[in-house]
Amino acid sequence: MADPHDSTRSVATAAQEKRPWGAVLSMALCVAVLIASEFLPVSLLTPIAGDLGVTEGQTGQAISISGVFAVLTSLFISNITRGMDRRLVVICFSAVLILSGIIVTLAPNYAVLMVGRALLGVAIGGFWSMSTAIVMRLVPEESVPRGLAMLNAGNAVAATISAPLGSLLGNYIGWRGTFFAVVPLALLALVWQWISLPPLPSREKEKPPNVFRLLARPQVALGMASVMMLFMGQFALFTYLRPFMETVTDVSISTLSLLLLLMGLSGVAGTYAVSHLLRIRLFSILAAIPFVMAIIATGLVLFGTSPSVTAVLLMGWGFFGTAAPVGWGTWLSRYMANDAEAGGGLQVATIQLAITIGASAGGALFDAAGWWVTFAFAAALLLTSSLFAIVAWRSATRI
Repeated sequence: MADPHDSTRSVATAAQEKRPWGAVLSMALCVAVLIASEFLPVSLLTPIAGDLGVTEGQTGQAISISGVFAVLTSLFISNITRGMDRRLVVICFSAVLILSGIIVTLAPNYAVLMVGRALLGVAIGGFWSMSTAIVMRLVPEESVPRGLAMLNAGNAVAATISAPLGSLLGNYIGWRGTFFAVVPLALLALVWQWISLPPLPSREKEKPPNVFRLLARPQVALGMASVMMLFMGQFALFTYLRPFMETVTDVSISTLSLLLLLMGLSGVAGTYAVSHLLRIRLFSILAAIPFVMAIIATGLVLFGTSPSVTAVLLMGWGFFGTAAPVGWGTWLSRYMANDAEAGGGLQVATIQLAITIGASAGGALFDAAGWWVTFAFAAALLLTSSLFAIVAWRSATRI
């Protein structure tokens, strides 16, 4: 005769298994809001500049300042929050995100706008730095790639729709209304985290390692070098896709928006496809992704005038490029498991710095030498990333 308590226990077990994934989803929502907030100014520079009485170039620094504060926060947050419950820390960063959105919405002048964007950088740097370590504590080890893929899916969707959606909303509710539109979503993420995240006491009995001292480990230094080259190459090209498609591929705005959407959707698919392979083929995937992206960049140089070929190449770019952070997050969870928070801070700082340098260098080359030189430069950086990943692979096998 069946024991009625067995069914009760099975229901309770199922509920416990679902709870961590609810917590991961709450973090994925927060990631989506963070990324959307970061890139909203791209499509709203003109109205913001006109309303605040500054130049579009000055307004563009609203993106740069969030990146600078993200780097600074990611480098030092592990030490600053030592001993604090990680659940509380994450919720606080969600609250900072809400505060940032409100300040930017109500900003009476340029200075206040920059304060709001600086707070956004704090939220981005802090939240991303802790994300891998928290996912590692929420889900079983074999499910960490899946959890990281869920976070990155929110990243991919937000990065894809933020600019076109910002432009659309800006026409109807103005730039202030558009920035405020993310506040309810951020509030939803905060409430969801409050409900779903379990207590996560700090595991650091001693002072955590200096972030920069992690680079003394050859495996870490090689991995971060690969990450740096990967994101420099990716954003040296990605940042200038729109002018490339408008002038070289010669597509309409509607077609351009469709291609960017397809690229983003391919990225969502890529995060899930790659996450299943990372359990058994980590380093081969880390080396293969930038290598394939370098081939795609070269393909855009050679066949960029063809809309159909460009569409296929961009879908491949989205598929592999968006999956890359999942791979390196998995690497972090395996090779810096005992220093996941400090390692996460170092990785976020490296990525943010690489994005800034890559986009700036790509822009300088784009203006001075032409689009194809920028794309060739991106391909060279991506190949270098692949080489560093291979060397890191060999280094890991010797440990």
